[in-house]
Amino acid sequence: MDVFEAIEKRASVRAFKPGDVPDEHLIKIVDAGRRAPSGYNHQPWEFIVVTDAEILGRLGQIQECIAQAGAAIAVVVTETKYWKEDAAAAIENMLLAATALGYGSLWVEGYVLAQEPLAKKILGVPEEPHLIAIIPIGLPAKKPRQAVKRQIESIMFWNQYGQRRDQAD
Repeated sequence: MDVFEAIEKRASVRAFKPGDVPDEHLIKIVDAGRRAPSGYNHQPWEFIVVTDAEILGRLGQIQECIAQAGAAIAVVVTETKYWKEDAAAAIENMLLAATALGYGSLWVEGYVLAQEPLAKKILGVPEEPHLIAIIPIGLPAKKPRQAVKRQIESIMFWNQYGQRRDQAD
């Protein structure tokens, strides 16, 4: 699947079929995350790959669907000038990689931030770096459908804000 197809197919999946995600696929997904751009190339991230069913079950306290997933990737980030942006780039790369490999995934951030101490305890993350997101990954229980997006014509301008293509020439 090429990148444009993965972008078109990527959807938030909250229900998974039982089944494992092979280690080689998880390594590819994390590799996509580590290749993301970062401010000053600081690469402030680390990734915890979770495949243990017991740990996934405990993480289900944060967001129920994590317990159903075949695996999850926790994103741990050290504060730098652009750490939030850097983490977002890495997370999006991993979401697209998971889609390209035929998996469903979900960017779980709000629930993680609200329960960060619990999530850190479950995963053994020390106090200092931030645990910013957990990405459950697995085979979707049903065919994923991307949420409705705004029409490109309503959000795209040419050369200046508010200027449409037919006005740009």
